[in-house]
Amino acid sequence: MTLLETPTAADAATCCGLATTPVTEDDATRLAGMFKALGDPVRLRMASMIASAPEVCVCEITPAFDLSSGTISHHLKTLREAGLVDCERRGTFVYYRIQPEALRALSALLSACAAGVGFLGRDPNPRPGRWPA
Repeated sequence: MTLLETPTAADAATCCGLATTPVTEDDATRLAGMFKALGDPVRLRMASMIASAPEVCVCEITPAFDLSSGTISHHLKTLREAGLVDCERRGTFVYYRIQPEALRALSALLSACAAGVGFLGRDPNPRPGRWPA
């Protein structure tokens, strides 16, 4: 199973993730682009906004940010190029929707760490009162 296949929750916790499966060069390139796109606070908020509904019109996205329409377009283009969102033009408006496969790939990569498998997120010298406990 590669990271870009759609694993079940149980499969993701046992077969995929940084701590359990080496990431291939192709998957690393693809996933790094997604993480890079989400690394900007505006794009992270946009992706969250788009993911919270089946689709979101650009006319709903623009007023949520104090940015020019050109900057909004740039951020949406970055999310599209990273494979995180897809869009469809209808008349003068563009409607965006999240790419569930992309979210599943990111989730599968991080799932083993979130489940406490492996060393990431763990202090090698745990002390009471320090994160994570």
